[in-house]
Amino acid sequence: MSNFKAMTCTIVSLLFLFCLNITIPCCLAYNVVSFGARGDGRTDSTSAFLRAWSAACRSTSQPNVYIPRGTFLVRTLNLNGPCKRRIEFRIDGTLVAPVNYNAIGHSEFWIMFYKVSGLNVYGGTINARGHGYWSCRNGGKSCPQGARSIQFMWCNNVLLKGLTSLDSQRVHVGIGYSSNVRVENVKITAPSGSPNTDGIHVQNSRGITIKGSIIKTGDDCISIGPGSMNMWIEQIGCGPGHGISVGSLGSSNNEEGVTNITVTNSVFTKTQNGVRVKSWARPSGGYARNLMFSNLIMRNVGYPILIDQNYCPDNNCPRQNSGVKVSQVTYKNVKGTSSTQQAIKFDCSKSNPCTGIQLLDIKLTHNDRLRRSAVSYCRNARGRRGGTVIPRSCF
Repeated sequence: MSNFKAMTCTIVSLLFLFCLNITIPCCLAYNVVSFGARGDGRTDSTSAFLRAWSAACRSTSQPNVYIPRGTFLVRTLNLNGPCKRRIEFRIDGTLVAPVNYNAIGHSEFWIMFYKVSGLNVYGGTINARGHGYWSCRNGGKSCPQGARSIQFMWCNNVLLKGLTSLDSQRVHVGIGYSSNVRVENVKITAPSGSPNTDGIHVQNSRGITIKGSIIKTGDDCISIGPGSMNMWIEQIGCGPGHGISVGSLGSSNNEEGVTNITVTNSVFTKTQNGVRVKSWARPSGGYARNLMFSNLIMRNVGYPILIDQNYCPDNNCPRQNSGVKVSQVTYKNVKGTSSTQQAIKFDCSKSNPCTGIQLLDIKLTHNDRLRRSAVSYCRNARGRRGGTVIPRSCF
């Protein structure tokens, strides 16, 4: 009976608040405009953003940092945790970097979330205005190292959803030393000739999901560096760009491996590569194993299936044998057209041959005016085929 009375009292109290038009907030909003930001695209709003973040991070209520419609000019933002509660960072407007690339180019990161556990980042657009920086790089001038547009370092339980990233100086979205991160419905755009503008780069992280995203850029759509494990990548539209890559690996002797990576249900359009594993030809204790590439469509893609253990993009090559051990890699239901005659290429290490490679139900044809057939190339690679495999497997 007492429980019934308590429940009745609660209902009456809520009805009373409703009649008085009093709401119970689910979260506490920290609008950057209230902290002095101006959405005119000219006023430096960096300090206002940092004040809003600091206040929200200290809040014991569920906080929301809110960027309303408008164009907000910000320099480097270091958004540090840990915070008291799970925090939301919602962008309804546009963040732009200063036109002078030096303003963020010496900082390595433009927007960085550091040691934040429990974070949702939603919507909006960030534009790093990278054209000036790329011109510096392409002109062979003395340039700063360049900034990643948005970086998550030592973060856990993160959702990044609905973000549009334009013209990053270097990597658009970086994830390092983090776990349980979901990236959904992002759009990433940079010109095909923009140097080192990877769409999403993951390193030393686990439990990462990337899905439902469109990535058009000048480097890898997604790059998976050392120490990455338990990743799920699906429904990606990739191109232009360099494809989806595991690596580069083997930069050092003491390097973490890569394991349990799935790339599925994705489309590659006019990319330099499709799905690629790449390692330097030098000694290393690294590895790449338990990789699954399935249900992929290739549209005029160079090297749709590629393992390259003699990776050397700048002609300053170590010319040794790669110590990275590549094993248990499966390609299943990969179809489409190749812009190179070698549609399948496994160029593996002499001292550490690739093992456990599976080609299952592959159909790749050469998009060639001379009507030359696609071919497979294998060196130091061991594996098996199943179902129909076109071009003919070299296993």
